[in-house]
Amino acid sequence: MQIIDKPWGHEEWVEVNDKYVVKRLLMKKGHQCSLQYHEKKKETVVVLSGSMTVYYNDEVFKMGTSDTLTIDSFVTHRMFAETEDCVYLECSTPEL
Repeated sequence: MQIIDKPWGHEEWVEVNDKYVVKRLLMKKGHQCSLQYHEKKKETVVVLSGSMTVYYNDEVFKMGTSDTLTIDSFVTHRMFAETEDCVYLECSTPEL
């Protein structure tokens, strides 16, 4: 398993193959990832512990343990662990 440190925490690459990718991510309290979108990638996130805010185009979602959200291609999005650390799975198409 590959672990990649990020300014906001880290991601663990659980499975990477030609059909799908599974990552487990830790986002530290008070941190957020960059604003992003993907031209090909579609991903589903599942909160394992903690909570986070997801900015999804013009919408805002508050997510807690067991909440899920699917993010289609060309959707601008950002994850933010406002009040506590958040651990979540990202299951996606294989584009990295």
